[in-house]
Amino acid sequence: MALIEVEGVHVRFGDRVVLEEINLAVNEGELHGIMGPNGAGKTTFFNTLTGSVKPSRGRIRLEGADIAGLGPHAIARKGVARSFQIMTLFNDFTAQENVMVALPAFRARGFDVRRAVAGDSALADEANEVLASVGLGEKAAISAKLLSYGERRALEIAVALAQRPRVLCLDEPTSGLGTDGTTRLAELIAKLKGKLTIVAVEHDMRFLFSLADRISVIHWGQVVARGTPRELQENPWVKRSNLGSFG
Repeated sequence: MALIEVEGVHVRFGDRVVLEEINLAVNEGELHGIMGPNGAGKTTFFNTLTGSVKPSRGRIRLEGADIAGLGPHAIARKGVARSFQIMTLFNDFTAQENVMVALPAFRARGFDVRRAVAGDSALADEANEVLASVGLGEKAAISAKLLSYGERRALEIAVALAQRPRVLCLDEPTSGLGTDGTTRLAELIAKLKGKLTIVAVEHDMRFLFSLADRISVIHWGQVVARGTPRELQENPWVKRSNLGSFG
């Protein structure tokens, strides 16, 4: 059953059409990959799905309710969390504090973050549970700026998971990672598969093809191919473009 349905989404910036008639569906519990060449419109679609960009027309339904045009916070409240290609962590906060401020229970705590989380054992326990789920259980007391790049990627996912989302949107999660970091991230995302719905924009085709249940290929602002990784590797357009080649 489709949890997310995108119908006829069109985005233009001035005279430039960036997305034209995007149509796709994401089933509940699946990992749906978004791939395509640079400049194809992947990031614009991702930003439209998560509320940073408003579509010129079209519908985006989450469990039947149209969320097209809602802002990021309104969409987040409906259960959609996202990571960013450029990380947005509080560098001087510990890993635990970064996760604590993202917990739903924190929302009514005011703006003095350090004072709001200090001494709250329930928030700390909940944050530690989330950190453990991404392999950072032993890093809770370490400042975000002292973590390795791969650990910071995992922490950003922990911050997203702390929001207790139904849908986790990942924007180029392997960006900047080496081979070991990519392998560890793949293991983490594999553990999350099936527990929630995941939409991932990713340039690393080996990573995406090894994890995704289905993939939509965006080019020229449209979905030009879709299917399982195996189906796409046999797709004539994908073959010609080398998008499905691991080299």
